[in-house]
Amino acid sequence: MKVSFAGLELVNPVIAASGTFGYGIEFEEIVSLERLGAIVTKGISLQPMAGHVPPRMVQTAAGMLNAIGLQNVGVEEFIAQKLPPMKRYPKCKVIVNVFGYTAGEYIATIERLNRAEGIAAYELNVSCPNVHAGGMVFGADAGSLEYLVSRAKATASRPLIVKLTPNVTSIAQMARVAADAGADAVSLVNTFLAMSIDAEQRRPRLSNVTGGLSGPAIKPIALRMVYETARAVKIPVLGMGGIMTPEDAVEFLLAGATAVEVGTASYADPRAAERLARGLESWCKNHDVAKVASLTGALKSRE
Repeated sequence: MKVSFAGLELVNPVIAASGTFGYGIEFEEIVSLERLGAIVTKGISLQPMAGHVPPRMVQTAAGMLNAIGLQNVGVEEFIAQKLPPMKRYPKCKVIVNVFGYTAGEYIATIERLNRAEGIAAYELNVSCPNVHAGGMVFGADAGSLEYLVSRAKATASRPLIVKLTPNVTSIAQMARVAADAGADAVSLVNTFLAMSIDAEQRRPRLSNVTGGLSGPAIKPIALRMVYETARAVKIPVLGMGGIMTPEDAVEFLLAGATAVEVGTASYADPRAAERLARGLESWCKNHDVAKVASLTGALKSRE
């Protein structure tokens, strides 16, 4: 079940996604963390962020909308309080999701994280649709993305994964920009910009008006984007978007992903990531797959 991803050796290709698994350690009493390949922390910013006022989450027919606003404790408290307990689980890699309103904030946050121990890689969040500056502003513009990724790569002392937004004309093109700028890997997709309206109240259901759509509803689109991206770049692809079952994970691997992130499923079942890791191993055994890595990009032609 081991896979090699962006210079990291993971015990399996299942990773808990950013924003859905806290800082990781909160789940230690209900999830066997060492059975996960890695966890990606909540987005960490230079200063603490309070996020948006409620309501911040809305259930949809096949998933959910969220506009949390990247609430987090800030880089200093993260390093002092949240990161140290994860040392109890050395097999579970810690990938820190990094966010900033400006390029300077991204770089300053990475510089501070460089001096901390227990971090395996960074996931550069250039794709959050729920804040009014930063985030998707960088990920949706090729020039801005190239500038930020090149600066972050020059600063980072660990592998740099760039988390791409699906809210662009061509995600494959943006992946190429990130790769050419020095990214060690790309992760996709983040949520789709969407909204929900209360017809009785004639008001948006989210305080932020719009939010990010995730869950099973986005899986077919996410799968297509992973497929296109994997064919466009030579760096590893980390796939996500509506993964609920082991078969879902297999589909993303076949489309070209080296590993997968599990997000919204954790809201319905806090043990979802561990369950999927076990389920993926069983699927491989039942289908005579000796190495899970052999599934990456192994999609057969219809011809």
